[in-house]
Amino acid sequence: MRRIIACTTAVLFVAGLLHSASAQTEGSKATLTVQKLKEMKAKWSANRPKLKACRQEVRAKGLTGDDRWFYIEDCMSKS
Repeated sequence: MRRIIACTTAVLFVAGLLHSASAQTEGSKATLTVQKLKEMKAKWSANRPKLKACRQEVRAKGLTGDDRWFYIEDCMSKS
C-alpha cells in the first residue's frame, strides 16, 4: 500500500513539474503571436483600400479568430 502511495505521489509531482514548464513556454509564444499581429496590422494599415476589401471577404466567409487573421494576411499578400 505504501508503495502505491509513493508511486502515485511521484507521478503527480512529475506531472506538476511538466505542466508548469509547458505553461512558461506558452507565454513567450503568445507574446510573439501578439507582436506578429501588431506588425501585420501596421503593415496593412498602410494599404487601407485593399484591407477594406479583404475584411469584406472575411465577413462574407464568416471567418473568426485566427482564421480571420491568416485569411487577411493571404489576401493582403496577393496582388
